[in-house]
Amino acid sequence: MPDFRRTHDPGGTFFFTRVTDGRAPFLCDTPAPQLLRDITRQTRARWPFTIDAMVVLPDHLHTIWTLPDDDTNYSIRLAWLKKEFTKRWLQHGGAERVRSTGRTRDGRRGIWQPKFWEHAVRDHRDLERCVEYIHYNPVSHGVATCPHAWRWSSFARWVRTGDYPADWACACDPGITVRMDFGRLSRTVGE
Repeated sequence: MPDFRRTHDPGGTFFFTRVTDGRAPFLCDTPAPQLLRDITRQTRARWPFTIDAMVVLPDHLHTIWTLPDDDTNYSIRLAWLKKEFTKRWLQHGGAERVRSTGRTRDGRRGIWQPKFWEHAVRDHRDLERCVEYIHYNPVSHGVATCPHAWRWSSFARWVRTGDYPADWACACDPGITVRMDFGRLSRTVGE
């Protein structure tokens, strides 16, 4: 059995990935985005944190959170968010994947994978790389041609605050090719 060791840094900034069970592609289906938005607000009201960046794709989501200075417990937030989303998704008629006898016995539903992935953001450059990864993720997965074309992302907020130009990593112009290079984007004309 793997020994999962989590990083606990008071006031830390963390990059999280949550994946649906079996990568079922429903997170962008009605009412999932609104449920995620509402439950995230309720989670923040119970246990404060800052959302630095976020993207929701059909079968997974990425988010970067910064916890309060004296707080290390991101697991309680993620568990509550997962539990509440599952409950409300099923109440709204959402489907779940078939569960094994063991998963049923353990009280697990067929909505989310049991674990999550977390990465402690080390410094400003690491944060920049993680934010770029999040905002470019819809393009990487082929669900959008440009970051600005994906509505379930914090990209527009980053443009409004002046952190990104509106055409960041944009491939709307047929003469521009955008390629991911270890978290950095390069714009190449005419390729």
